[in-house]
Amino acid sequence: MKVGYIGLGAMGGALARRLLVSRPLTVYDLNAGLMTDFEKCGATLSSGPGELARECDIVMLCLPRSANVRSVIFDDGGLIEGLVPGKTIIDQTSGDPAETRAMAEELAKRGIAMLDAPVSGGARGAEAGTISVMVGGERDGYEKAVPVFDQISPNHTYCGPIGSGQVLKLINNTISTCNRIALLEGVAVGLKNGINMETMTTVLNAGGARSKSSENLLPVLTEGLPRADFALALMLKDLNLATQLAIDSGAPMQSGQFARGLLQLSANMLGPDAKIDDIADVIAAQAGTGFPPQT
Repeated sequence: MKVGYIGLGAMGGALARRLLVSRPLTVYDLNAGLMTDFEKCGATLSSGPGELARECDIVMLCLPRSANVRSVIFDDGGLIEGLVPGKTIIDQTSGDPAETRAMAEELAKRGIAMLDAPVSGGARGAEAGTISVMVGGERDGYEKAVPVFDQISPNHTYCGPIGSGQVLKLINNTISTCNRIALLEGVAVGLKNGINMETMTTVLNAGGARSKSSENLLPVLTEGLPRADFALALMLKDLNLATQLAIDSGAPMQSGQFARGLLQLSANMLGPDAKIDDIADVIAAQAGTGFPPQT
């Protein structure tokens, strides 16, 4: 199967580079610099989505929002111009499950399969081949794509009908954000009471408060290392989707609503270039303390 990838940003680029380790890959991105970088890595460049769809059996996408996915598929010059029955779209965007289901329904009428396959584990996990992939769609479509998922990571799971992967990704990001906020609030209290970062890192990571947030974020804050390069605005987008999904499902999500509100406050205070871990500064400022400066 010939595979193409559209969206070579932080996460999409990492996933595409992982695929390049074991297979030929055709790529497209609006950023010409990223295209040049991938050409140097051995990828074949495409002039646009329509051409890429004509050349490939499987087209993979990783874009900021579902609105971008719809545009890339259905706009003039989009994938739809090169798609024929039997081809498959795999959307790795952290998107809106309802919008993804609508797009899949439109594509199915043309004989084109669609899977949603968002990931969790960060760009480092993608490049290392350890990232978790959550897949929704028809089971036979998933089975057809298993060799491609295997080349990304052995940690891929079939989750159910189309949109199921994105539902789980929204749940995952909500839980992760709640963990991050609880950790930062607790550490701020510790700092206010004279406990240093090194001691808190050791104790929290050895006890019941241990989490992926504590393992990854506490050493970064303790040593003033560069923080995670994930846009706060994108995580806020995911929590907006998650809390609306909970409302639509008639399910409670009070912790998620609180986390969403704090992310919105932080985004308003820090601006559009803020990263997710920059909420540490907002929480510290509210507590009247601070973390070691980044080196």
